[in-house]
Amino acid sequence: MLTRNCLSLLLWILFDGGLLTPLQPQPQQTLGTEPRENVIHLPGRRSHFQRVKRGWVWNQFFVLEEYMGSEPQYVGKLHSDLDKGEGTVKYTLSGDGAGTVFTIDETTGDIHAIRSLDREEKPFYTLRAQAVDIETRKPLEPESEFIIKVQDINDNEPKFLDGPYVASVPEMSPVGAYVLQVKATDADDPTYGNSARVVYSILQGQPYFSIDPKTGIIRTALPNMDREVKEQYQVLIQAKDMGGQLGGLAGTTVVNITLSDVNDNPPRFPKSIFHLKVPESSPVGSAIGRIRAVDPDFGQNAEIEYNIVPGDGGNLFDIVTDEDTQEGVIKLKKPLDFETKKAYTFKVEASNLHLDHRFHSAGPFKDTATVKISVLDVDEPPVFSKPLYTMEVYEDTPVGTIIGAVTAQDLDVGSSAVRYFIDWKSDGDSYFTIDGTEGTIATNELLDRESTAQYNFSIIASKVSNPLLTSKVNILINVLDVNEFPPEISVPYETAVCENAKPGQIIQIVSAADRDLSPAGQQFSFRLSPEAAIKPNFTVRDFRNNTAGIETRRNGYSRRQQELYFLPVVIEDSSYPVQSSTNTMTIRVCRCDSDGTILSCNVEAIFLPVGLSTGALIAILLCIVILLAIVVLYVALRRQRKKDTLMTSKEDIRDNVIHYDDEGGGEEDTQAFDIGALRNPTAVEENKIRRDIKPDSLCLPRQRPPVEDSTDIRDFIHQRLQEHDLDPAAPPYDSLATFAYEGAGSLAGSLSSIDSLATDADQDYDYLADWGPRFKVLADMFGEEESYNPDKVT
Repeated sequence: MLTRNCLSLLLWILFDGGLLTPLQPQPQQTLGTEPRENVIHLPGRRSHFQRVKRGWVWNQFFVLEEYMGSEPQYVGKLHSDLDKGEGTVKYTLSGDGAGTVFTIDETTGDIHAIRSLDREEKPFYTLRAQAVDIETRKPLEPESEFIIKVQDINDNEPKFLDGPYVASVPEMSPVGAYVLQVKATDADDPTYGNSARVVYSILQGQPYFSIDPKTGIIRTALPNMDREVKEQYQVLIQAKDMGGQLGGLAGTTVVNITLSDVNDNPPRFPKSIFHLKVPESSPVGSAIGRIRAVDPDFGQNAEIEYNIVPGDGGNLFDIVTDEDTQEGVIKLKKPLDFETKKAYTFKVEASNLHLDHRFHSAGPFKDTATVKISVLDVDEPPVFSKPLYTMEVYEDTPVGTIIGAVTAQDLDVGSSAVRYFIDWKSDGDSYFTIDGTEGTIATNELLDRESTAQYNFSIIASKVSNPLLTSKVNILINVLDVNEFPPEISVPYETAVCENAKPGQIIQIVSAADRDLSPAGQQFSFRLSPEAAIKPNFTVRDFRNNTAGIETRRNGYSRRQQELYFLPVVIEDSSYPVQSSTNTMTIRVCRCDSDGTILSCNVEAIFLPVGLSTGALIAILLCIVILLAIVVLYVALRRQRKKDTLMTSKEDIRDNVIHYDDEGGGEEDTQAFDIGALRNPTAVEENKIRRDIKPDSLCLPRQRPPVEDSTDIRDFIHQRLQEHDLDPAAPPYDSLATFAYEGAGSLAGSLSSIDSLATDADQDYDYLADWGPRFKVLADMFGEEESYNPDKVT
């Protein structure tokens, strides 16, 4: 308040004392008279002989901001040289804030501020002044522009626009290490006085940190600040204007400073010995215990690596680091056995992964501890003497024969007896049995190697004292072969020999097959049977490699004398007991060329002339084929001529001609007018005699005069034609219909004489009268002829 009052007094002296009064032509004044106001003189109009001078050169006013007086604040006064004080001049004001912020007395020209002003909101106002004649309403002088500046006072404190602040600095940093720079802003006028000159200081946070008063840079003030002792610091910073002098305004902010971690602490075990108890039944690879070294550092600086120091007992265990808890997890590498060793002792070393070279002088960043492991006894299942038992047995071994035994023991203290069982899931057919006490395995059924060559099942051993504790072992039994099948010759059983073969020539290589074992496991021998060894035409040469050759013993063979030779070959195997078989090979004599290539082995070729060549044979066969073709063609043409004599020509121009080659289709012939449906390909195939050709000789039981037969048929056709013409529902009877076979449902069968047997036997047609009204006409026609047959016996 004191500062503001002093400033107001100074401004009043400057303006009211005439120091800032504009330069202007002054009227004659009485000595001792002084101006009492801030006045801007407006130049008026003068006579032509008067010297015209500019009305003002100083065109700005000053007004204090934040004025709190009860009356409007006086700013200044406008005055024209043409104003004689007679009230004929009117003053107007326009521009920034005219009428709302500033008002003018139209008569006197006094300007006042009617509300409090804020320089930080608007530092100056530009206005325009005008002197007008009241009567004529005309301007007396040109419009003039002037400025009203708002004079600043220290009414704004410094502010930290970015606060509160967060910063970090590594622990153990030296004195003066940079932490952070803060900055405060003052809204006052920096060009006027010290209102905006800011000075920084620490109100809270000493003696750990310091701040530069001018720049606001915060630095460490103490050496070796340890994060493990104190990690968080809260520093209170003050910014004060007026250069920090008394009466200045101040602002504060908080800076939260964190000491970041460095690896300045080695890991340490909280105790020197760790005791662990592990059951002997713990599986390999399982975690059996955890130990932990403590490192007060943070993050990667606290990462620890554990290692087992080589020594007694450490080879059975392994240790890894749990990344989440940084603990050392001890795992089992090999199985434990209480009966063998009851305790283990070894050392574990813990060290940091990420070291800081600045702290190497402090010593090694590692620590060691001793681990003692006690093995606990556990009731364990029996243990078999072998992981797998392999046994052999001959096929056809009698039931109940012992083929082997298994052994299991209880290794616990105070061992218990063991009982044995066959796992029924693996031997569901019960081919074997086991003695529950002794563990001997015997056959339970006859075995056949050719059916099953190998058996695989499991045996379970359990403790008598605790039947729930069991162990299992696999049994593999191979069935050995008993030589029960004789060997046989592998295909082929038939071979050929050339007529011009020489003695000692191998004409065929034979091998043997045995159903007992593969040929790779047998040794076969080949020989000629004793009955064939007397004057043999062929012999057998054994190559001693499970193969033999058929060898010729003569100089040339003749197909005319003997076409086939049968050679009995005896084959023996090498198993026990020895099995043998006699296999007969067929040897065919063939004609060959000089190189031994077979030309022909057919029997017909024997009777051909000796000097006949292949070309001559082909010519003879061709002539035979041509002769056969001529005969077939002749027979076909002859049949065609006979057919033309019976069948009506297709070029006959008569319409609706009915031609009967056979009887109609009977009761089920509903498509008599469909020529394609009346032809039966099946019937034609089964009976090779063509029904459309008149047979060479037809023996009928009676011979009727041709004239009478033709008359009866003609009358029959005319009668049927008339009946169909009178019946409007009947189809046209005089359409072309060809009957190739009797209908499928006719009780009479076929009435065609083509299929009738050419015999002289008499036939009885009395049965036609029993076939119904449809056959009444036929029965009348053929039944009446019986009286003309002189051979008929009544």
